[in-house]
Amino acid sequence: MTTPGNELLFLALGGSGEIGMNVNLYGCRGKWLMVDLGLTFADADYPGIDLVLPDLGFIEERRGDLLGIVLTHGHEDHIGAIPYLAADLGVPMYATPFTAGLIRGKLEEEGIADDIELNIVDDLERFELGPFGLRYVPLAHSIPEGNALLIETPYGNIFHTGDWKLDDEPLLGTPSTAAELTEIGDAGVLALVGDSTNVFNEDASGSEAAVREGLDAVIKAATGRVLVTTFASNAARLQTLGQVARDTGRQMCVAGRSLDRILRVAKSAGYLRDFPPVIDFDAAMKLRPRDLMIVATGGQGEARAALARIAFDTHPLKLSEGDLVVFSSKQIPGNEQAIGRIQNALAAKNIAMITDRQAHVHVSGHPGRPELALMYKWIRPEIVLPVHGEMRHMAEQARFALANGVPKALVQGNGAVVRLAPDGPEIIGHERAGRLVLDGDVILPADGATIGERRRIGNYGVISVAVARGRDGRVRGMPVVSTQGVPVEEERADFLAELAGAARDAADKGAPDETKLREAIRLGVRRRATEWTGKKPIVDVMLLSV
Repeated sequence: MTTPGNELLFLALGGSGEIGMNVNLYGCRGKWLMVDLGLTFADADYPGIDLVLPDLGFIEERRGDLLGIVLTHGHEDHIGAIPYLAADLGVPMYATPFTAGLIRGKLEEEGIADDIELNIVDDLERFELGPFGLRYVPLAHSIPEGNALLIETPYGNIFHTGDWKLDDEPLLGTPSTAAELTEIGDAGVLALVGDSTNVFNEDASGSEAAVREGLDAVIKAATGRVLVTTFASNAARLQTLGQVARDTGRQMCVAGRSLDRILRVAKSAGYLRDFPPVIDFDAAMKLRPRDLMIVATGGQGEARAALARIAFDTHPLKLSEGDLVVFSSKQIPGNEQAIGRIQNALAAKNIAMITDRQAHVHVSGHPGRPELALMYKWIRPEIVLPVHGEMRHMAEQARFALANGVPKALVQGNGAVVRLAPDGPEIIGHERAGRLVLDGDVILPADGATIGERRRIGNYGVISVAVARGRDGRVRGMPVVSTQGVPVEEERADFLAELAGAARDAADKGAPDETKLREAIRLGVRRRATEWTGKKPIVDVMLLSV
């Protein structure tokens, strides 16, 4: 049982050793503070699953010592798990106005808005939670109100960067200046806990303002309809696209519920006030093709997003030969096949495509090496603790920090309990930090029986066998066999007959009890199925009394 004493502890329950699902805990004098509560998106390892959530078992057992949840910004990998997990923690949450607007919408959709205390904190307003003093530090990112957190503790100050970049020409918000960040460093910083995503990039991420020029050039040259797909949460890109629509004389149509939500919340928080009027789908399709620009979700290949539905002709908006699709986002590793499927469908219609490989239509929201070096120079931490990255990213940031004069760096992973002070950094223990999955409306362990069974069914198929027995225990008639996902096509009738025979043979031999009889039938059927297919399908046996 880890309880922080007269010390400062750090524990990641998500986001360390992976990109996404950020959940970080700070412990001091018997109390815990949570920073962010995000999710990640499922891949093929989780069949039938869309969302993966952090396992908060460690802090749920200590919820009486948890002071609150402070959110750095509104991306899903930082706030997405709130509707599913925050109510069980029963503690107040703190966010700046735009982020709070996104959270409030999520809570209302789940019908729990009145069950959770959500406090709106203005930028630069200092507040206290137990032994922690907190202040937001605005930094540039791809969403309004991206913030670092300055966390003051009795054992030293923490600069928790959140997601960030440097941008000399930001479109939304006013990031902290070099002088303001230097002033934070002057006051002394024990540890910088920071974003590792782009540590291998030798160049700085670049300014959002430069993307406008690239998009202007691409879209001005287009003669048909133009569809631009980007992350819905990238409100800075939406601002850019609004300007591009005006620059190129095109009317704007927006496709995707998440885009509608971001636009609504951003405008209510005072952003995107000069965004051009948005026309509906019917009006869009009546315009001359060269007068329309569509902004759509789905650039990562999401099957149910607007771009996929447009590509496969199941959406009211249509594209055809001579139109252009611009992917104004970076391809996330693991999404290559899903994106390729959509791009192939577009190519089959002779629709042109442009990605960030062909033109300057995207910049990242995370820091490259030059930006990291500047942040170290301004903040001057005693320790760098990398987070928000796979293990290779975090290890590289630790090496890079040491090479740039930071005295100490430590690579940790989810579940590692790190003592930052006194006499830190040091890993002093490990706690449970697993994954949960949202399966329909049910939250399950990611490594539990349900997902394990689903994987086995997907890999091997399933055979169901029903055997009828009389009161004397003898088999009545032939067993009934059905299969799902077992690789037999043309000779299925012969295959099923042989399996039924194998089941009958095993049942006729008898067994001392029902459990052993069911197992004998299962093994006999699977053995025959393996002879036919080379696979070992799951066999489910039902014994029926007649």
